[in-house]
Amino acid sequence: MKTVAIIGAGPGLGLSLAKKFGANGFNVAVISRNPDKLAAIVKELHELNIEARSFVADVTDLESLKAALQAAKEAFGPIDVLEFSPYAGWDKFTSVLETTPASVSEQINSYLLPAVLSVNEVLPDMMKNGSGAILFTTGISAMFPLPFVGNGGIIMSGVRNYAANLYNVLKEQGIYVGHLSVGTLIQAGTAGDPDVIADVWYDMYEKKELFEQVFPLGFDPTKMGN
Repeated sequence: MKTVAIIGAGPGLGLSLAKKFGANGFNVAVISRNPDKLAAIVKELHELNIEARSFVADVTDLESLKAALQAAKEAFGPIDVLEFSPYAGWDKFTSVLETTPASVSEQINSYLLPAVLSVNEVLPDMMKNGSGAILFTTGISAMFPLPFVGNGGIIMSGVRNYAANLYNVLKEQGIYVGHLSVGTLIQAGTAGDPDVIADVWYDMYEKKELFEQVFPLGFDPTKMGN
């Protein structure tokens, strides 16, 4: 049975992804820093007869994140799909004119470095097996400059660059790398319904035809206000 590991799992998109992949025969490893939220996710997945386990880690603590991924591999075997989508909240973003080295460093530590470490932990097994998928979920500032997300845009666009390089290098080795840039608030019953996002992600994973998409599909970031 395949295993999906979701970094930054929460009751929104993380849970929806877990349910989507779990319903398609995956074991699920959910990783985040909040044990209570993780416990609720695992409980709901078990009620759906999805095999799931939680692993507590603060992504800003790279050793903690590494230990969680290693524990997930010990529990389920090699990770077949890694989905990376930690989110610290809007209050961590600074406008471009208020962006400082400190605010950029915070984003590096909470998003960029954990992304690289997570890939480092799962990629050797994927390369050995000649299969696997690495899925990066970002905000729309990864693809289009938004002055009100100054520090975040610097880092998210860097992650997108990293993902694109991985895609180009790994696509001939049977490993899919994808990027989904979300341009709306993720909330059930809205244009950003996490179940719909999970469906888009699973479709991208199954078809492996596109490196990236913007969500909502057809969304034009040039029409966003500043």
